Amino acid sequence: MQETGKLVSIIIATYNSEKYIGECLSSIQSLGQPAIEVVIVDGGSTDNTINIVKGFDSSLVSWESGPDKGIYDALNKGVERARGRWLYFMGADDRLLPGFGEMIQQLKDENTVYYGNTTEYFEKEGPRYLLLKGAFSNYRLAKFCMNHQTILYPAGVFRKYRYDLRYRVFADYALNIQVWGDKAFKKVHLPITIAQYNMDGFSSVTKDKDFVFRQEKFGLVRKSMGWWIYLRLLSRKYKYQLRGKSWE
Repeated sequence: MQETGKLVSIIIATYNSEKYIGECLSSIQSLGQPAIEVVIVDGGSTDNTINIVKGFDSSLVSWESGPDKGIYDALNKGVERARGRWLYFMGADDRLLPGFGEMIQQLKDENTVYYGNTTEYFEKEGPRYLLLKGAFSNYRLAKFCMNHQTILYPAGVFRKYRYDLRYRVFADYALNIQVWGDKAFKKVHLPITIAQYNMDGFSSVTKDKDFVFRQEKFGLVRKSMGWWIYLRLLSRKYKYQLRGKSWE
């Protein structure tokens, strides 16, 4: 991470994202927030993605492009480039809403994780799943993955943690389990809707493929959140299995 110079760094991983990136960046630009910088880490796109990015003011957007090991590798690279006191991660197919500007006015304590709400949109007609909103206790987070696009992390989080590349889909969930279990960081929910989230994006179509995370989740909960949360989660799993219900 670079020397602090902005309030918020918005980090976006892209690869052949010409269909989405222009609208994404326009939604950020329309906020008119000089305290924001956008860091784009592109995986070596072969389409028009980078040309579209170049069309935006370089005082707002910086970028790099080259081979990477996937989305979370790109996000880790973005962390290294970021200058903000808080870091925010979004997909090229997501859109910021005016509430994001309201949210950043609430950023006061640099040992606090602030998070709001997102609203969903569907690009395709397909299976519907619930986009969870509201406050997350440790136990609620142990049970359910929260939407990554709701969270503004203080830069200090990434002096301690990084996205684990062994988790192909749920590295953000794994990181949040660590952060919510870390008492050095306070967590504050603000009932502000800050982004529009594409429900047909990467995690929704690949969520059943992260076998490593599924194998290690309970151990990660125990290590990060303690035995009480771990045992509650284990009990819940067994109750589901006794009723013949699928845990996942």
